[in-house]
Amino acid sequence: MNVANKPIHLVDAGEFETYPISAQDRLDSHYFLQWNLKRWRGSEFRKKADPEVGWFGFQLFCIAQDGTPIGTLPSDDQQLAFDLNLPLERWQGLLRRDISPLHGWRRVQCDNGEIRLAHDVVTEVALEALKSRNRHASAQEQRRLNKRLADLRTMIEHIGAKRLLSDPHFVERFNDWLDLHHGGVQRREALVRAALDQFIVEMQS
Repeated sequence: MNVANKPIHLVDAGEFETYPISAQDRLDSHYFLQWNLKRWRGSEFRKKADPEVGWFGFQLFCIAQDGTPIGTLPSDDQQLAFDLNLPLERWQGLLRRDISPLHGWRRVQCDNGEIRLAHDVVTEVALEALKSRNRHASAQEQRRLNKRLADLRTMIEHIGAKRLLSDPHFVERFNDWLDLHHGGVQRREALVRAALDQFIVEMQS
């Protein structure tokens, strides 16, 4: 279905596929747009759209990166015209072109109840950006955990309880216990010393 050939309005949500990205997902540091230049050069849109349509089409790709959900556009002519800084009449004229700025876009059902516009390539880029963010966040969390474990190991050695480290999993178990009983409290030596005694007693009971 070519969105440009039909007026943009809300209709029965049951007609449309579910958009794969939640409206709750955000990319607050999404400053760069992954762009497959070879794919763009070979696309039907770039080859057939006139320069004016191509420019506004590319603007829509960029605008969708800030959409809610990410990668979507509003299904409303007035809002799209506003986002492109165009008079409504001019925008609707562009939609009547054989290849319009909305070439490849289609209506989808979002998890916030809205019907919005999505494009396969833009959705793919948004999904990859979310995956990259999650990988980065996971790596950061692992680095923070590794440092906490290393600092805790050093403190246990300084306290004089190095013998406990013969158990290769002791530091991880003690760290989890500290998070449970003293989460959010700075791990000073006095706290760790007292907590260590309590932890050992609980383990032996």
